[in-house]
Amino acid sequence: MRVSKSSAALPPSRLFLYSSRGSLLAVVTGLALLVTLSAWWFFHRGYILYYGDAESHLNISRGLIDSRTTGYDQLGTVWLPVLHLICIPFVRYDSLWITGLAGTIPVAICFVVAGTFFFLTLREAYANTAAALIGLLCFVLNPNILYLAVIPMTEIVFMASLFAILYTVYRFEASQNCLWIVLAVPLAWALSLTRYDGWFLLPFLGAWFAFVAQRRRLIILFTFGAAVSLAPLYWIAHNWWETGNALDFINGPYSPVAIQKGAPYPGYEDWTVAAQYYFNAGRLCAGIGLVALGVAGAWFAYRRRLLLPFLFLLLTPLFYLWSMHSSGGSPIHVPSLWPFSYYNTRYGIALVPLCAFAAGALALSLPPSSRKFLFVIPALAVLPWLVHPSEQRWICWKESQVNSVDRRAWTMAGARFFRTNYQPGQTILASAGDVTGIFRVAGIHLTATLNIANGPNWLLASTRPDLYHPGSWLVCQSDDSLSRSLAKHAAPYSLVKIVSTSRYSPDLLISSRHLP
Repeated sequence: MRVSKSSAALPPSRLFLYSSRGSLLAVVTGLALLVTLSAWWFFHRGYILYYGDAESHLNISRGLIDSRTTGYDQLGTVWLPVLHLICIPFVRYDSLWITGLAGTIPVAICFVVAGTFFFLTLREAYANTAAALIGLLCFVLNPNILYLAVIPMTEIVFMASLFAILYTVYRFEASQNCLWIVLAVPLAWALSLTRYDGWFLLPFLGAWFAFVAQRRRLIILFTFGAAVSLAPLYWIAHNWWETGNALDFINGPYSPVAIQKGAPYPGYEDWTVAAQYYFNAGRLCAGIGLVALGVAGAWFAYRRRLLLPFLFLLLTPLFYLWSMHSSGGSPIHVPSLWPFSYYNTRYGIALVPLCAFAAGALALSLPPSSRKFLFVIPALAVLPWLVHPSEQRWICWKESQVNSVDRRAWTMAGARFFRTNYQPGQTILASAGDVTGIFRVAGIHLTATLNIANGPNWLLASTRPDLYHPGSWLVCQSDDSLSRSLAKHAAPYSLVKIVSTSRYSPDLLISSRHLP
């Protein structure tokens, strides 16, 4: 490498700082360019809101500022709030909400943050920039990661906090400056208010900080533990305030257990089957090439006594295994195993950073004469996607595509109907959840709707539509509580449109109120 006269005159410490800043700037720029291209590619193919959860996350965020009852209560109780909050600056613009880009922008920013701190953590762990870059490329070039990086889902937001915390652990270990622990606390709050996986990680984070501390270990353990526990305690208090049930997110009517309705699934109370399904999902998310590199890299890391970050990153997959086995509400379906379908396959994405981190260790195992072939490692990691360059092979995209066919069809049909028939000022009594997508696509503000997030007015209108019927229109699905209430009580609504998609999906029902 050619060194300029000015840089050659720098002392070694300043030269290292000079090169470190340059590599960091290159990483941030590269990540921003990569996620921008990914966003453009997925957006122009209409894939941003294929996941039903992505649609719901976006509309919950919109409901905070656009609802008949705007404000704090719109946060809900089951999904944690960070994603909904970071979308607010963007979702307030109609064009960004309607197109879904209001969810893409903040998550893409989180991708840049996640990738940057992943690189910095790798560089701290291996004390080698090349190893850090190799691990980063194995992570960010994964197409499942790139898809999740541009849609309003929580995985990448979670990773941004997770990798930032890992960096603070390494910086604290190197400097013993407690400021790094202080910085880790709000990051831990963000982590545990993004995904429930974060709750599981908190005690292990405290133990890691205490383990690498040279003094006052018990004080650090208990002080950090007490500080970070405030976020889960807040959410428990929030659930109690909203519903009267502090554990509504666990056992309430919209919790995963309630949605699963006690139906048995592979892996429930069977560790072997749970592991089989989870690691099949992980293999499909990471790709067999990256999994093989991860196994090989973990061996080299073990020989260099660098196991702590791998054990920590392994905790999230273990959390999913435990959830599948014990909770009764966290099934994973993969297309290669019964029932040969797609459900929660994205939980396997936790294996990607684990394997990518391990793959970085391979850079240290090569002799100096072979270092010029380092970039073969990330090429091998993405080899399955290069051999079959089609989104049909990207399990996260494929799951969202397969499971949204019916929903997308009736959403578009409902939106076309309301574009033609809705008049400004009219009120629409509507089921929540997936149905809200109709109004987003049609460009109808949520203030025009009366739904489950609107408190007593909704409760009265949905349980006794014969007595209280403020809506000019009523939109529901054939299997939901609003349709059953409508069938039970004679009400001044006439069915004007039925949208049927398949025998596996409920019909969309649109009714209009009789005019006096």
